[in-house]
Amino acid sequence: MNEVEHPRIVIIGGGTGLSVLVRGLKKYPLDITAIVTVADDGGSSGRLRNDLDIPAPGDIRNVLAALSDVEPLVEEMFQHRFSNSKDLNGHSLGNLIIAAMTSITGNFPYAIQEMSKVLNVRGKVLPATSHSVVLNAIMEDGTIVTGESRIPESGKKIKEVFLTPENATPLPEAIQAIRHADLIVIGPGSLYTSILPNLVVPEISREIIKAAAKKVYICNIMTQAGETLDFSASDHVKAIYEHMPEPFLNTILVNKENIPGNVLERYNEEKAKPVFFDTEKLEKLGLEVILGDIISLEEKVIRHNTLEVAKILYSMLDSKVEAEL
Repeated sequence: MNEVEHPRIVIIGGGTGLSVLVRGLKKYPLDITAIVTVADDGGSSGRLRNDLDIPAPGDIRNVLAALSDVEPLVEEMFQHRFSNSKDLNGHSLGNLIIAAMTSITGNFPYAIQEMSKVLNVRGKVLPATSHSVVLNAIMEDGTIVTGESRIPESGKKIKEVFLTPENATPLPEAIQAIRHADLIVIGPGSLYTSILPNLVVPEISREIIKAAAKKVYICNIMTQAGETLDFSASDHVKAIYEHMPEPFLNTILVNKENIPGNVLERYNEEKAKPVFFDTEKLEKLGLEVILGDIISLEEKVIRHNTLEVAKILYSMLDSKVEAEL
């Protein structure tokens, strides 16, 4: 008897949003591939990138941990961040292990592959590129800000982002995953510093457009100062399209759940507010709009509800799932 082939889902992004999303998806019978940004230049990740000339491991580490199937203590150890140490202060153990494995093998993607085995990862985790890349932003006043961590701090409105070197190429495995996907998910995550660094890798953008899969964007719940101040949902989509050769999304998933006032007050201090979901403009862009109760509150921090979002995404694969039963 042939082994059942699970529906194939490709998730593209980075930051906290991507790791939150895959925690829910791994509970379903899915063939998961996460394509993750490696443009981070802050904290432990940035220090290792600069010291060892390797792609930034931080977002990769978070997704590996989220997709892992190990004892909670092992995951906690992998995510442990050192403090009170002159040399190790701020470093995550997982980042150090990935850096060490890269040094041993001489190959960053292979190091991730081996770590996936150790952590019993449910799916594939692939860097958007195996190059050590730098994220740059052209601001509306024409100035250029270099470095992922410096872009939101500039206080200026972003016009576009790009990577250097500009000839960064994706892994063949990432291209194959996009080509054979049944569903491609963009986001959630910081628009200019977590999502777009993947999409501005030219071959990735071309393959996403050509892919037969349904393509869905999970819109952020809150705006982000320094990136998407006062952005509506359609503004998020337009910014993505401005970095792509042509429009490509079929569906957008947006939140319809009310956010408590005390939580809004906390975010107001950061100049963040709920994203306005301008449904009419989204539909004019040719998008199917799915509204869901998709927020989760953790100590007044808003996250996407991993179980609810995963359930909605899995339902998009219903025809594929039914065909296999």
